[in-house]
Amino acid sequence: MSVKNQSPLACDMTAIPAEQRPAHLAKSRELFSQIEETRELPNGYEFRFADQPNGLLKLAEFISLEKLCCPFLRFEIEVEAESGPVWLRLTGRDGVKEFIREEVRGLIGLTGI
Repeated sequence: MSVKNQSPLACDMTAIPAEQRPAHLAKSRELFSQIEETRELPNGYEFRFADQPNGLLKLAEFISLEKLCCPFLRFEIEVEAESGPVWLRLTGRDGVKEFIREEVRGLIGLTGI
């Protein structure tokens, strides 16, 4: 994708069906309030969640809608063996790291990121 065809680094909530937006926002807040560790990456962040029932399902539901409003993000889920933690990696092009930091802060008031 050429630079002139790239989507803006801004969340377009109108890309999510109107009837799903309130629930998506509430689930996003709940999900990100369960972060146990944050790691800074050169082009984004990764977040560790405890292995919990329905944890992967919650992450998949979040990604399925978030990719609509934030098409510039790359999403990766890593599941560690032996009931280890689950990692969500959010990365992208220049400027995405700052966008992620501000969005997560806005969701949960996180100051350590």
